[in-house]
Amino acid sequence: MSVARRLLIAPSILTADFGALAEAARAAEAGGADLWHLDVMDGHFVPAITFGASVVEVFRRASTLPIEVHLMVSNPADQFEAFAHAGAERLIFHFEATGEPATAIEAARGVGCEAGIAINPETPPAAIRGLLPDLTEVNVMLIQPGRGGQQMMPEHLAKVRTLRTWIDEAGLDTRIEVDGGVKARNIAECAAAGVDIAVAGSAVFNESQTPAEALAELRAALAAGR
Repeated sequence: MSVARRLLIAPSILTADFGALAEAARAAEAGGADLWHLDVMDGHFVPAITFGASVVEVFRRASTLPIEVHLMVSNPADQFEAFAHAGAERLIFHFEATGEPATAIEAARGVGCEAGIAINPETPPAAIRGLLPDLTEVNVMLIQPGRGGQQMMPEHLAKVRTLRTWIDEAGLDTRIEVDGGVKARNIAECAAAGVDIAVAGSAVFNESQTPAEALAELRAALAAGR
């Protein structure tokens, strides 16, 4: 990992208290979160259903942090305008959810957002190599999307190392994000592979720690791993 690269932590709220989302947002921001990663699932592209643009609006009002919306949905471009209007700065869609990813990237930019693309565990990085110059971010899924409680599949960090090489050799600013099973015990391994952003769900929002305590533990693990 480059000395100049600081790994950012992006809490996902799926394990937060949905009855007190604004309070959760303020607590995590005060505790040192870098940005928000809000997972939208439609019950079609993935089995689960989560929330819509109204939850993004809650976070936009409660927090000053950047918001990225991870659209685990079919026909993702159809949803871009609503989430941009709600306050998202970055829209992440799945490569597997569209036959025309370049068009989806253009659509995200067309509503004033940065464009990110996510790839499922079965998708090789070569599938998106040609898109890298047009992307702000690549999200490498380390679990199967749409199902909670899964363990990270660390073998997929090989994709991160490949993407890191391609991005650095081309002199691109595209960031690499990992999503799924990030914990204090493995976040340093993610950083060493070349990750820029780590999505953390239950590692931040859980019953045994405050968000500030959880984020401090993740930062300490990063520091120790270096």
